[in-house]
Amino acid sequence: MTGSTSLWEELGIPPRGPALHQALHEGLPYATFQSLAEAADLDRAALRRAVAISPATLSRRARQGRFSAEESDRLFRFAQLYEAAVGLFEGDAEAAIHWIRQPVRGLGGERPIDMLTTSAESQAVLDLIGQLEHGVIA
Repeated sequence: MTGSTSLWEELGIPPRGPALHQALHEGLPYATFQSLAEAADLDRAALRRAVAISPATLSRRARQGRFSAEESDRLFRFAQLYEAAVGLFEGDAEAAIHWIRQPVRGLGGERPIDMLTTSAESQAVLDLIGQLEHGVIA
């Protein structure tokens, strides 16, 4: 993320509200995937695995130019997780992505990047980040 530009501006999607809901229902543009990978300093394969999109589906979406609503929701979950982790590490994106890729005791030894397939898992990661930000021992 650049200094004054929010992640959501870089991705070209609203962070919340009816406009976000509509964007997710319509399907995020393929460019959002590329922007998110770049913002989080992940290669395409790592982001693809994190959001549970097969190589064949990703190729198809690149040709079609748009993700399904379900795939868009998983991309949004990763963006939320990444933004929250960067906040936890006070803007240090490198530390955030390192944390996202490591097993975390407060998540039962799971890696946050592996917990994006379901909304319950991603919420558990966001809850843990909130607890850590407020000094609650997890």
